[in-house]
Amino acid sequence: MVANITDKYKNKYRIPTNRLRGYDYGAGGCYYVTICTKNREHYFGEVVIETNTESPQHTLQPTQIGEIAGKFWSDIPNHFPFVVLDQFVVMPNHIHGILLFNKTAISWQANKFGSQSQNLGSVIRGFKSSLKRYADENNIIFAWQERFYDNIIHDNNSLDRVREYISKNPQNWNEDELNGKNKNAKLISL
Repeated sequence: MVANITDKYKNKYRIPTNRLRGYDYGAGGCYYVTICTKNREHYFGEVVIETNTESPQHTLQPTQIGEIAGKFWSDIPNHFPFVVLDQFVVMPNHIHGILLFNKTAISWQANKFGSQSQNLGSVIRGFKSSLKRYADENNIIFAWQERFYDNIIHDNNSLDRVREYISKNPQNWNEDELNGKNKNAKLISL
């Protein structure tokens, strides 16, 4: 890749943002988020098949940090009251979730570099840092990937597709591109 002037900040190369330019990530709306562990390590547990039910169920057998990840995710609205949680799942090396920002933007503010709060970045940063702090305080080996993936959900059809994808994620684990153990894994398109 050849860098150009927009790839530098303070004369240092940087990775370009994957955020939608000009979008207000603090505005009311619905966001689909994926957060991965560093090097896609299976810190959160393993997907197991429960065969003692009528139809086999794939579920996460969580580690301690996997259980805490689910609890901390559920606790997001206590720290950010404008966030309403929707479907989410903790997988061995990532978390998928839908966050609804239930607020009316007083004035639209383009996404910008600098101090930010009450937006998607601050919510994810708060979640990731609290889980990392818990791991450190309890001597649990754990690390996050530096960034996260987000997609702005624009309509009910997209919302339904994302909900279905999240709910079926454990069933589709063997085909999931985030499953580093499957070299033939494919990204399931939403």
